[in-house]
Amino acid sequence: MTDSTDQPKQSWWKRLSGGLKRTSSSLGSAVAALVVKRKLDRAMLDDIEDVLLRADLGAEVAARIAAAVGHGRYDKAISAEEVKTVVATEVEKVLIGVAKPLVIDADKKPFVILMVGVNGSGKTTTIGKLASKFSGEGRKVMLAAGDTFRAAAIEQLKVWGERTGSPVISGTQGSDSASLAFTAVTAARNDARDVLLIDTAGRLQNKAELMNELDKVVRVIRKVDASAPHAVLLVLDATVGQNALSQVEAFHRVAGVTGLVMTKLDGTARGGILVALAERFKLPVHFIGVGEGVEDLSDFAAKDFAQAIAGIET
Repeated sequence: MTDSTDQPKQSWWKRLSGGLKRTSSSLGSAVAALVVKRKLDRAMLDDIEDVLLRADLGAEVAARIAAAVGHGRYDKAISAEEVKTVVATEVEKVLIGVAKPLVIDADKKPFVILMVGVNGSGKTTTIGKLASKFSGEGRKVMLAAGDTFRAAAIEQLKVWGERTGSPVISGTQGSDSASLAFTAVTAARNDARDVLLIDTAGRLQNKAELMNELDKVVRVIRKVDASAPHAVLLVLDATVGQNALSQVEAFHRVAGVTGLVMTKLDGTARGGILVALAERFKLPVHFIGVGEGVEDLSDFAAKDFAQAIAGIET
């Protein structure tokens, strides 16, 4: 008998596997074309490695998977399903170490979460979803509209504030984001809020003046609470592929990123890049998002993601 509680998990899996369809189908069809007519040899392993590189998995992981595929199988026929199984197993090994839930330290009041990322990565929407999640867990949440460049971002955050019953600290468009962060941390402390989520302006990682401004936001927050921000979450758009590597590097250097959120795993995504990021930076991956709805943001699960990338049906 199927328990009704299984239903959301099933629909989440469908959304995740659908979101990674671009990666899994290109991987699957390329692998199937390689293995159908010949026995496994060095040339085939090189071809498999190339397929994995094109899927954005990164050179180290691609080489490791190709070696695992070849282990004990030289001069034997191999099926596409066998290759998929090896891909899923090896990808899970990489991801298992970074699949860590975001832990809110109840001793830190407020627990300050700074959200960073480039324009269009989905930061403001992710803040709203997290506010909904934390409020649903019974936490008192406050939001800070630190993306002072965009009036739309300020309004969007106010809507999320109303939806989740969370007060929003905001200023006028163009106001100083660092002073707004200072005001927000002070207000959240005075109001005994459990969690403060601070939005920041989307900025390209190669724009020095904007990255300097982000550095200033972090420094000003520490004037109110030397231990804050307690989490710095970098929101990454899964469709950007290799560009995500330089984003993580730059934001980690300036703001001390503590964890990643990957959004827009919606079918056009190049989800393999998350594997390359995990291998290179070893930063925790807290959440992944597969759509616009509140329920479309979920804790990151290594096995589910690995199987979805490999195109294994569960």
